[in-house]
Amino acid sequence: MSNSVETLVPGGWTKYHALTPEDQIVFDEAMYGFVGVKYTPTEVATQIVAGINYRFKCTASIPPALVVWEAIVEIFKPLDGGKPYLTGIKNI
Repeated sequence: MSNSVETLVPGGWTKYHALTPEDQIVFDEAMYGFVGVKYTPTEVATQIVAGINYRFKCTASIPPALVVWEAIVEIFKPLDGGKPYLTGIKNI
């Protein structure tokens, strides 16, 4: 029998999953004003530490070019209700 409940390890990352509306809000707030490359999140993994780390799997492009690649956009959201912010971008 399969157990559908994911076991979380303190400080561990969740599996990648579809974005919730809250995940999308975090992404949009952290990327507000970002210019150049357009990142569109497709999946997300999270890690709870002294806040929440997010790893968004994204498709990336530089409009109007037709070249598209994948990237991981890393964002941190403080527990104290502070604004989420970009911590890194890695092409994959």
